[in-house]
Amino acid sequence: MQMPIPDARVLALKADLAARLRSVMPADAVIADPSETRAYECDGLSAYRCPPLLAVLPSTTQEVSDVLRICHAMGVPVVPRGSGTSLAGGAMPTADCVILGVARLNAVLEVDYADRIIRVQSGRTNLSVTGAVEAEGFFYAPDPSSQLACAIAGNIAMNSGGAHCLKYGVTTNNLLGVTMVLMDGTVIEVGGAHLDAPGLDLLGVICGSEGQLGVVTEATLRILRKPEGARPVMIGFDDNAVAGACVSDIIRAGVLPVAIEFMDRPCIRACEAFAKAGYPDCEALLIIEVEGSEAEITHQLSLIAAIAARHDPVEVREARDADQAARIWLGRKSAFGAMGQINDYMCLDGTIPVTELPHVLDRIRQMSAEYGLDVANVFHAGDGNMHPLILYNANTPGELEKCEALGAAILTLCVEVGGCLTGEHGVGIEKRDLMHVQFNTADLAAQMAVKDVFDPGWLLNPAKVFPLDVSEERRRGGGQPAPAGPRTSGEPTGALRDTSDQKKGLAAA
Repeated sequence: MQMPIPDARVLALKADLAARLRSVMPADAVIADPSETRAYECDGLSAYRCPPLLAVLPSTTQEVSDVLRICHAMGVPVVPRGSGTSLAGGAMPTADCVILGVARLNAVLEVDYADRIIRVQSGRTNLSVTGAVEAEGFFYAPDPSSQLACAIAGNIAMNSGGAHCLKYGVTTNNLLGVTMVLMDGTVIEVGGAHLDAPGLDLLGVICGSEGQLGVVTEATLRILRKPEGARPVMIGFDDNAVAGACVSDIIRAGVLPVAIEFMDRPCIRACEAFAKAGYPDCEALLIIEVEGSEAEITHQLSLIAAIAARHDPVEVREARDADQAARIWLGRKSAFGAMGQINDYMCLDGTIPVTELPHVLDRIRQMSAEYGLDVANVFHAGDGNMHPLILYNANTPGELEKCEALGAAILTLCVEVGGCLTGEHGVGIEKRDLMHVQFNTADLAAQMAVKDVFDPGWLLNPAKVFPLDVSEERRRGGGQPAPAGPRTSGEPTGALRDTSDQKKGLAAA
């Protein structure tokens, strides 16, 4: 993956930069030793690596402001980093940048159960937000598979979702306000402890902006009452496309489970070996969870069972107790780690209309054979947020490039059937050069114009989201519109088209 050529002027400033940063932060919060900065050379997309110039670990909004003010004055790029779980290279450094990690910004600042809000620093992990309120019967709804480790900052940057997003929505549906620091050190407040803010929807611009506009240091989040009860059911099928058709029929029938998760045979086997969840031996597995009172759960599961019966399932099995339900979800939540025990892989993140699931799954199977690389599928089937895992051997010359080519073909397919390049992982470096597949020249120009307002020097999170040639021209001061890509005519697409998939997807602007 191509990255910008380091700015020699910035590299020469390292000693002076470190000294200035230590003047406004504790000494142990500035990391300059190359043997220590190597820990920040990549995120969850570990196929690509580049150690940063420096790393800093602020503990307060003021320290973040001081760091950005210094870097802005010296013209030094800054890459914000949550917990480093990004699967799209969203926190990958450049050689001349400062990594700004928010891990020490992890406090709970306020909880208001009457108004159902919690205000936290952005480095707090996703799961620990629920941990702070569950004793009072509340929870925080977005639940990415990495929720044990991922930070709220990264969830906001990528507009993350999770297994329960079908019913509760993604981060943008549960985010009420932020404190954010601009590149010049200015601290702004957007939204707050109320349902909606007056004026322009700046919160909608910030959520999903991938660290392009500012560094979020605090977030006001919506918390919800725990449901009376919940129960998952596993439904096995002998064919991926049939399982996809079953999902489409469930949604079409107006049933709204809290989650519908899909796994194919390679993923089923890996997860079963890891979690011992009792998964059936089949080609495709749906995990469907419903919630409510016992009567509601029974009614919903009976409707789902009737719909599934029309697709000749090989097995339908409800969780018998809380322990079995927990193990079912442990298997699904461990899918990425379990697959990593088998081989190197690249995890994609295309989103498609639910009705296109059978066709897309069949085409992925065909593409897998054409490219000679196995593909395992695990994803949020209820809202069409796919996560194909392309397996390859990183030690075999040429396999990474083949994997990249297959990934581009799959994501292009997602766009062609009416979907988008990403649902929750973001664009990062992984999909930046596919942006022309989704957006035309006017779309990209509109998105970049928004970044110009928040970060006119293009110092925040360089080499992400926008095609590299375009972003580098902007960063070097060219200020020209995006060059024409493959899509230069026809109706506006992407950011200029108001669809639910776009709102979930590339919210870069």
